[in-house]
Amino acid sequence: MRTLLPLLCLLGVTAHAQDTTQAGRFTVEHPTLHNLGFEWPISGDDNRNASVAVEFRKVGDSSWREALPLVRIGGERVFRNREHLDYTVPDGFAGSILNLDSGTEYECRFTLRDPDGTIGDITQTVRVNTRSEPQPYEGGNVRHVYPPYHDGEKEEPSFTSLLQAYYGAGLGDWSVVWERPVEPGDTILVHAGLYRNDRLNYVDPMMTPFDGTNWLTIKATAERPITIRAAGDGDVVFDGAGNHRLFDVTASAHHIFDGITFRNTDVAIFAGFKNVTGAVGLTVRNCRFEDIGFGVWTEYEGSSDFYIADNVFLGRAEQRNLLVGWTGPLWRSAGPYGSHEVRSYYAVKVYGPGHVIAHNAVAYFHDGIGISTYGTPESDPHRRASSIDIYNNDIHLSGDDFIETDGGVHNIRVYNNRGVNAAHGGYSAQPVFGGPAYFIRNLLYHVPSGVAFKFSAKAAGLFAYHNTIIGEQVAGDTTSNMHYRNNLFLGRDTPDRGVMRWSNATTAYSSDYNGFRPNRGVAAQYRWLAPREGAAQGSQGAAQSQVFATLAEFRTATGQEEHGIEIDFDIFEDMAPPDPSKRHAVYHAKDLNFRLRPGGKAVDAGVRIPTVNDQFTGDAPDLGALEVGRPLPRYGPRWLEADPFYQ
Repeated sequence: MRTLLPLLCLLGVTAHAQDTTQAGRFTVEHPTLHNLGFEWPISGDDNRNASVAVEFRKVGDSSWREALPLVRIGGERVFRNREHLDYTVPDGFAGSILNLDSGTEYECRFTLRDPDGTIGDITQTVRVNTRSEPQPYEGGNVRHVYPPYHDGEKEEPSFTSLLQAYYGAGLGDWSVVWERPVEPGDTILVHAGLYRNDRLNYVDPMMTPFDGTNWLTIKATAERPITIRAAGDGDVVFDGAGNHRLFDVTASAHHIFDGITFRNTDVAIFAGFKNVTGAVGLTVRNCRFEDIGFGVWTEYEGSSDFYIADNVFLGRAEQRNLLVGWTGPLWRSAGPYGSHEVRSYYAVKVYGPGHVIAHNAVAYFHDGIGISTYGTPESDPHRRASSIDIYNNDIHLSGDDFIETDGGVHNIRVYNNRGVNAAHGGYSAQPVFGGPAYFIRNLLYHVPSGVAFKFSAKAAGLFAYHNTIIGEQVAGDTTSNMHYRNNLFLGRDTPDRGVMRWSNATTAYSSDYNGFRPNRGVAAQYRWLAPREGAAQGSQGAAQSQVFATLAEFRTATGQEEHGIEIDFDIFEDMAPPDPSKRHAVYHAKDLNFRLRPGGKAVDAGVRIPTVNDQFTGDAPDLGALEVGRPLPRYGPRWLEADPFYQ
């Protein structure tokens, strides 16, 4: 007995120590204009009862504000056997402070608590500046570019091509003699005209012989970017004449494109290749992309801090009045070039940290906006897809999905976007590697597959708040650490389809304060998949599936949706669902009214979520994306008056 007692005591201490939380190294992610992201690795906390409270204030303010707590992550298995992907999320916490002012310094305080005890520094206080929109350097030199046929007056110094102004080079073999390049802080003003590559001409006036690509390789700084912008005397059009890449900026840093039209090329701006190199600090704003296969594209893990905003992206569409996906009989019968779907890939696709993709109008692409489906994340938190904002974009007619967060790791923020007509999915996480990925106040209309949120490949760490979904949510793949609050899901009376399916891979889940419009004539309305009762907190394992005809039955059986309600289309001022029998129809956002009717059932039916809905009107937040009494979001470019999808 004497020999066993010390051993038993030791075992008891060891077991307790595994529940005790030991804090690791705190990480501040790349700031964006309106949000801040943080990561805090830990060890221990096997019973997953540790938490991190978050407070913040502007530097100089006296009072602290409550933010969302950091999300407990770790142990979730993200995998897809076909591509040999198998990743287990490390233990820790991650999360964002949302809806901040740009260009402002904040003080942020994080407090780690665990009833079982803590080890290490359990309070972190940091000062972080949100970013400002990149601006040209006021003290730099200015170079003027005119098209070769220009015969009027010119401002000096003047050049006959962008590359001549950028490098000071010549024609033919002399196009790579770069003796007088621009310097950080310089501005190149491009005057009105057509700049069309003549790539098979040895002395191409655009200085792009053979491939027709404008290679930009100079490294500027955030304080002194190189700016390439329209001079303001008319349209500036760079035409690739059908080449593959119009601009390659993979070796550049801190360049601004402003007010330029890019057209007639496969890839308008190529910005990074995986495991090779990529641009940093790229800004593309107030531009127009048309007749392109790809808009802005980087796959490089070190690409960071892009600002892609207020642009129009129009893909190559044979059929602008027909919604055709990349599978199904209509696509197959149309042939490889008979639909818009296979002609253009993405408007914007990125990897790396700190990107902002905002206020763009996107139409006629396979996918609208996406994060690269990169695979196992890099271990360095500053070389992976974290702290990325995708907001206030207007997306029309996607052959696959509106927005994909498919390679995201931590603090992916998708909010205030409007998506109309997607053949296969709305807002996608296929997968997210731990999260959190926040989907907040997004609108969705006409996704005939019923996959409003394509949460797949065992994604982990997903939060859906205040979305308005005109359609069903029937995705079947299981996800980990999934939470729904204050959303609206309105079925379209699609035959033989319920309105909602929850598919949980672990016991970390929750769903409440949501509104559902059941499909008439369907008995299996709500489907619930989750690990069996008694499974360890956060564990993955065998799951049980249940089907319910009413929300009340679902609530009684699962304990979820205690405050959820069933609603109908009379909650809106004026909204009708798409016709489920017209799968290939095309609708336009300008004809749709997502505003709630004052006094309707969805008004004041939500729950407060710190920093998400602090400015609600009435007694409580409303359900869905649009709060009664609050201004409507501005979707798409802020300079654009006409509807680009009719041009």
